[in-house]
Amino acid sequence: MTRHVERGAGVAEVLLEGADAEELTRFGEGLFGSGLRRLYLLAPLTDGRTQRVAIAAGYTREGIARGAGTDDGGAPRDLVVWARVAGDVDGPSPRALPDLPGGELTDGVVVLRPLTVADSDSTYTMRIRPDVSGRSVVGTPMDPAIVARQCAESESRWLEGRRAECTIRRSGDDAYLGEIALFYFEPVLREAMIGYSLTPEARGHGYASRAAALITDWGFEIGMARMTAGTAVDNVASQRVLERAGYLREGIQPGKLPGPDGTRIDNVAFAKLRPAAT
Repeated sequence: MTRHVERGAGVAEVLLEGADAEELTRFGEGLFGSGLRRLYLLAPLTDGRTQRVAIAAGYTREGIARGAGTDDGGAPRDLVVWARVAGDVDGPSPRALPDLPGGELTDGVVVLRPLTVADSDSTYTMRIRPDVSGRSVVGTPMDPAIVARQCAESESRWLEGRRAECTIRRSGDDAYLGEIALFYFEPVLREAMIGYSLTPEARGHGYASRAAALITDWGFEIGMARMTAGTAVDNVASQRVLERAGYLREGIQPGKLPGPDGTRIDNVAFAKLRPAAT
């Protein structure tokens, strides 16, 4: 049930306790009818369920309230802010990155599914390998608890519309092969970037190219006009992956990537344009 927690100066905060979108919508309509101007709710970044209720009820994500909540141990934690104001259009709020159709993408050989906290151990084990972490733009924390939190917050980043993170699994036995993500940094240009990593055992079988093709095609299906990717100059294997997935090499971007000890590394830029309608 939804209950009103705090109200003042035309603003109210809501707690969700098992509420659904229909109940939250009715609750908000009643308050707006009494003169309320703004209704907002706060949710932990790991609470995808509450954020989905907010989206379905027409709330818009506004940002992160740093240290606004506490975890089970009493330590401060960030909360995500969702709000609805009087006059907002009824119905679900739009999403830049929708859910995968049927919850996954597959070509019959590999399967892509959203990253979850259940993937933490496999993800951590792969990410801390020097041949993976050394190629990562953002680096990999050496604390498994941090990686577990990152996996648990993946749904929140997807709902934000900035990053769709997936595991790559083998069709049939569901073996973990690695991860792949679509980063939506350029909504005005309708341009997204992909990045991926594979376990050593999964390399050399064409899995990465298949995964790259799947997430790229999905990007085009949801409206992207251009998909990009990049690799270090010496990462020839990754360049072959992109070529097999239909990407074209555009050139060298000097010093684009962070390297070890504060150095910079040249990036080989690749891109694929949305196929023309026939």
